[in-house]
Amino acid sequence: GWEMPVQYPLGIMGEHKQCREKAALFDVSHMGQVILRGENVGEKLEALCPQAYATLKEGKARYGFFTNAEGGIMDDLIVSNAGDHYFVVVNAALRHQDIPHMKANLDGVEVTEIFDRALVAVQGPKAEDVVGALCPAARDLKFMETTLADIMGVECRISRLGYTGEDGYEISIPEDKAIEITRAFLAHEDCEAAGLGARDSLRLEAGLCLYGNDIDQSTSPIEASLAWAIQKRRKEEGGFPGAERIQRELAEGASRKLVGIKPDGRAPARQGVEVQCLEGNSIGQITSGSFGPTVGGPIAMGYVSAGHGAPGEKVNLIIRGKAQPAQIVALPFVKQNYKR
Repeated sequence: GWEMPVQYPLGIMGEHKQCREKAALFDVSHMGQVILRGENVGEKLEALCPQAYATLKEGKARYGFFTNAEGGIMDDLIVSNAGDHYFVVVNAALRHQDIPHMKANLDGVEVTEIFDRALVAVQGPKAEDVVGALCPAARDLKFMETTLADIMGVECRISRLGYTGEDGYEISIPEDKAIEITRAFLAHEDCEAAGLGARDSLRLEAGLCLYGNDIDQSTSPIEASLAWAIQKRRKEEGGFPGAERIQRELAEGASRKLVGIKPDGRAPARQGVEVQCLEGNSIGQITSGSFGPTVGGPIAMGYVSAGHGAPGEKVNLIIRGKAQPAQIVALPFVKQNYKR
């Protein structure tokens, strides 16, 4: 039910470069926008997520995920404390799972998915100039902060975060003003529209997981190298679905882990490609792979079994039946440029 362009006239390579050097605008209206109202919403969310949401200060946003009873990731999300409510953004494909999950498990909390607001992301080193020209308040936000602010006489929710590794904003706009405001952003000389193709190559260079590729119901946050997203108190006290597995893997290590992989040649390694050690044993597989325009060559992420995965380790990728040399590298491939 959503028509999403893979690319605009600039093309994937041009859009990717635009975002790394100036600013690109992405339509992310397909994401699920949810408002949670009630008493102790943050505390109640902690029964579904391993994150510390009870102590999330007003005006702050935090990355997190729902876990299942086996310690797998049900979905990843952004939760913001908006003062009189919490604002949650979930993945488009999992809206039909996440909304009922919250309704069934957040006792005394009103869960409302909103359909009358568009969501656009303006990303890149010039994002502050593009958004700040129409909304001076946006300049004052730091990474993972959120506020209500006026854009062209319209109240919008502006959050300084994003999925490209660059500085940028996600802006929730009333539907009837969305086209007008989006066109005003695009009228800035440093801003161009970008589609799903560039979104994927940008997030991969930034070492960011895509749900359904790099993380899923069977993947634990520890395997996915997402332990940083679980605050110390929650690691220690547990009290969320799958805590037993997650706490065990924190203490003992997981049986596999997500790593960056750089093929030596020019051929990209796509999802599902087998990873072998130099002795010819299978040690894992690629979950995301494409050409990295900023890196100037193919890049990939994937899982390798414990005992492997140190940066610099040589491996082989089995592409169309042939072993292609590659090496494990530290993530991200391109340094993240958030405004802290």
